[in-house]
Amino acid sequence: MKRFLNAAIGVAVVAMMAGAPVLAQTYPNKLVRFIVTYPPGGSSDVMARIIGQQLGEYWGQQVIVESRPGADGAIGMEYASKQPADGYTFLLGNFGPVVAKPLLAKVNYDWQKDFAPVSRITNSANILVVPVTLPVKTIKDLVALAKARPGELTYGTSGPGSMSHFAGEMFQRIAGVKMITVNYKGNALAITDLMGGQITTMFSDAVPAMQAMKTGKLRAMAVTSEQRWPFTPELPTLAEGGLKGFAAVNWWGILFPAGVPRPIIDKVNADLIKALASQNVKTRLGELGVEAQSSTPEQFGAFMANEAARWGKLIKEAGLRVEP
Repeated sequence: MKRFLNAAIGVAVVAMMAGAPVLAQTYPNKLVRFIVTYPPGGSSDVMARIIGQQLGEYWGQQVIVESRPGADGAIGMEYASKQPADGYTFLLGNFGPVVAKPLLAKVNYDWQKDFAPVSRITNSANILVVPVTLPVKTIKDLVALAKARPGELTYGTSGPGSMSHFAGEMFQRIAGVKMITVNYKGNALAITDLMGGQITTMFSDAVPAMQAMKTGKLRAMAVTSEQRWPFTPELPTLAEGGLKGFAAVNWWGILFPAGVPRPIIDKVNADLIKALASQNVKTRLGELGVEAQSSTPEQFGAFMANEAARWGKLIKEAGLRVEP
């Protein structure tokens, strides 16, 4: 009996190994769904359509972008985590719902257990903007004003746990100032109030900030990346402005529900790398103010773990409220 069982296991292992290349070669042979955790029309939605269209051309199959917004991205994350692990549903995850939301509130998913990383695909700096009526021209001016008026200046965010929120917290920590947080349900609403002078400043997504700057009502101060951002090379970094160590960059990546066979993960990873290297995709992503960037599944997983540790430390140090 023992000999029989060993033989059976051996046959099963060989069959699985032989089937792996076939599985990768035949995938996908039907429609693929691409889950986005934010409403249609936003940066994530447009990004997913750009990537999905390119992958669909490679595969000869339609890639449908499906929006599942709500609860700062948590609804879409939970929905995606419960989809079949057959490779025909994948998710566009980003900093907010993947890393920040679980650190600030109780959620019904765990990115480390419920998802399989495929590849990081893009990142983007935020832009620190102020109304042109605010009497500051440099980061040092803004820090001096905040110190002279402690607890009076405000900064808008696109929601709790967003990169605009965490960038504001990092600014306060490094600059040694105290500002009032004003959370909005989206970047556009915050930018509108900023132009109207209802709030003092904001670490805005790149494209909305650049569009608002054209109205002449906002002044760009700096970018939140470690190095100058290629789409706004004229703007200094916060570190150049005197805030050493400041780095807060938003990012996006592809995840599968946990359990998807490794050959499928590897195939999608390879096709993503190919798509992100194409000039067409680079140009279209650049129009959104984001930079194409790929990785291995392991690199993406390690990156997310590092982000969770890094921002978790900031949350603890800043004493940010964590929902029960």
